[in-house]
Amino acid sequence: MIYLLEDEVSIRKLVVYTLNSAGFQTEGFATAEAFWKAMGEKLPRLALLDIMLPDEDGLNVLKKLRASPPTAKLPVIMLTAKDTEYDKVVGLDLGADDYLPKPFGMMELIARVRSLLRRTDQEEKPLEEYQLGDVFVSIPRHMVSVRGTVLTLTPKEFDILVFLLRNPGIVLSRDRIMSGVWGYDFDGESRTVDVHIRTLRQKLEPYGDLIETVRGVGYRIGGAG
Repeated sequence: MIYLLEDEVSIRKLVVYTLNSAGFQTEGFATAEAFWKAMGEKLPRLALLDIMLPDEDGLNVLKKLRASPPTAKLPVIMLTAKDTEYDKVVGLDLGADDYLPKPFGMMELIARVRSLLRRTDQEEKPLEEYQLGDVFVSIPRHMVSVRGTVLTLTPKEFDILVFLLRNPGIVLSRDRIMSGVWGYDFDGESRTVDVHIRTLRQKLEPYGDLIETVRGVGYRIGGAG
């Protein structure tokens, strides 16, 4: 998923259409407010940011992205009508990965996007942090927080949540969860999974319903990171 923050309708529609046609799922936003709302629901693989915006400067948006752990390394390309050296230097100093002044050709944009994604994909390590709305999970810190409040989870509750997050959108049977979390040699009842899921949901409130029950099959969680 690629997010485009661009207030000019014609440019936004053209870029979204071009990237979608090139095989990149893309969503466009006219305001920073709409952009941040989408970021709270799902993080993209790459963001295209215009500098001149009606409600929040694109450079300030970039600054906020770099200051937040879940998006600190999000690939960002700045799009702007400004082509002065000062604006370029400021954007790159704030952490932009690339800079494309308007007017730009669509083929060049696609080439820049592909190049940046190839570079970041090669550098990418297994995801260690996840963000689903107001729920943040850090594997290295063994920490889960809701709206900034750190939750107290048992080791197995944490392991189940991470196992679900590493298989986003996939329905996982109880047996698969048991083998993935407890190990293939675990001889407990599958009801153990239900008990842990129930307590995990209670602790995640009001976001417990992020973990969906698929009747007769198992559990799944939506896409993240």
